[in-house]
Amino acid sequence: MTNSTRREHDFLGEMDIPNELYYGIQTFRAKENFNITGIPISKEPHFIKALGYVKKAAALANRDCGVLDVKVTEAICFGSDEIISGKYNHQFVSDLIQGGAGTSCNMNANEVIANIGLEYLGYKKGEYEHVHPNNHVNCSQSTNDAYPTAFRIALYFKMNEFIEKLERLQKALWVKGIEFDKVLKMGRTQLQDAVPMTLGQEFRAFSTTVGEDILRLKEAQSLILEVNMGATAIGTRVNAPDGYAELCVEYLAKECGIPVVLAPDLIEATGDTGAYVQIMGTLKRNAIKLSKMCNDLRLLSSGPRTGFNEINLPPRQPGSSIMPGKVNPVIPEVVNQTCFYVIGQDLTVTMAAEAGQLQLNVMEPVIAFAMFTSLEYLGNAIVTLIDKCIVGITANPERAREMVMNSIGIVTQLNPILGYEESASIAGEALQTGKSVHQIVVEERKLISQALWEEVFSIENLINPKFINKKD
Repeated sequence: MTNSTRREHDFLGEMDIPNELYYGIQTFRAKENFNITGIPISKEPHFIKALGYVKKAAALANRDCGVLDVKVTEAICFGSDEIISGKYNHQFVSDLIQGGAGTSCNMNANEVIANIGLEYLGYKKGEYEHVHPNNHVNCSQSTNDAYPTAFRIALYFKMNEFIEKLERLQKALWVKGIEFDKVLKMGRTQLQDAVPMTLGQEFRAFSTTVGEDILRLKEAQSLILEVNMGATAIGTRVNAPDGYAELCVEYLAKECGIPVVLAPDLIEATGDTGAYVQIMGTLKRNAIKLSKMCNDLRLLSSGPRTGFNEINLPPRQPGSSIMPGKVNPVIPEVVNQTCFYVIGQDLTVTMAAEAGQLQLNVMEPVIAFAMFTSLEYLGNAIVTLIDKCIVGITANPERAREMVMNSIGIVTQLNPILGYEESASIAGEALQTGKSVHQIVVEERKLISQALWEEVFSIENLINPKFINKKD
C-alpha cells in the first residue's frame, strides 16, 4: 500500500484501491470480472439516482427504528443526496450486465455512499469502522430488495421520458394530418387499389395509433409502483426491524416523488418479474407499430418517377456511392432498425423472466439492460423521426389525385348504384383495355349521367362518402 492507495478487504482477500476512487474492493472486483457490454451503470443516471433514493429511505427508516444513530444516518443521507445530484455518476463503473443478481450495482452504491459519508464526517476513505458499506449503508437490506426497487424507480422515470417523446410524435403526426386534410389519395389494401381517402386521414390514423400506445404504456407503467423494499433476502424480512419495510417505502415515495407502495406478499414480489414482461411486451407492440408506420412512409415516398411518390421526405444525405442523385429514406430506415432491436429485446426479457428459480430471479440485470437500452434507443429514434422527417414531409397532391382518378378501385363507389356484378364487369374491362372507369361508365355504357358521376366523385364525397344509390 502507498500514499496513493488504501488497503481494503473482503472475505476473498485484500486489495489496494486508488485513493481517488470512491468505490471499493467489491466494485473493483466487479469491474474486473464483468467486462460484458462496455456500458457501465453510469450511463443510466436514473438508476444511480434511484439507488440514492433507496439508500436514503433505508437510512431514515433504520434511524426511526433505532438501528442507526443520527450521525451515521446523516452521513448516509448526505452521501445519498450527493449521488442523487449526479455529482458522482463517474464512480459507478459496474457493467449493466453482471452476475450476482445486481449485487455489484448495490455494492457500488454502498461503497460510494460510505466513502462520501466518511469524508463528510471528517474521516478518510476506507475507514469503514465509522460508516460501513454493508453494516450501515446496506443496513436492513439485501441486493434482492434494494436492486429491484431502484430498478423500478429508474424504469418509471425512464418511461416518463419515453412517453413524452411519443406524445411529441403523436402531436407532430396530427399536425401533418391537418395540413394534408384536403389531399385526395388512393387507399390501398394488400398493396392493391382500394378506395379513396385523404393523406390527412392517413396521418391522423398514424397519430391515433401512437396515442393508443401511450395509453397502454401508462397502464403497464403502473405495475412497477409495487416494490419489495424491506423483503431483504427472499421476502421474509430477515435482519430488518419491525415496521422498517413500511417506513422505508413511505420515505421512498416522499423522496423520489413516485407513489410506490409495499407489495402485499414480499416473497412473491421478490421472485416475480411479470411487470417487466408486460411492459416490454407493450414496448415491443409500440416498436412494431412504429416500424410499420415507417414502412408506409417509405412506400408513400417511393420513386420519384417509378413509385407512389405521394409524399416527399426531407432529403438528408446522398443515397448512393454509384447512382448520382439518389436520395434514400434514411430516417425511416434507421427507425426500422431500432425497432428490430427492441423487438429482439422483448425475447431477452421473456427468457430472463422465465429463467428465475425459486425465491429469486438472478437474471434481472439483463432485464434492466434490455429495458433501459430499448427505451433509450427507441426514444432517440422517435426524436430523430420527428425532427428529421415528420415535420418536413410535404405532399404531392396532383400526383396523388391523378392516381385516384386513374384507378380502377374507384368503381367501388358505384356498387350501391350499379351493383357488384356490373361494377366487377366495368373493373375487368378497364383492366384489360386500359380505359378509365369514367369512359366505360358514362361515355360508353351510359350507366349514369355526368352530373351523378360528378356528385359521386366529388372531392367531398370521396373524402367523406355518403350513401348514394340512385341512377339519376
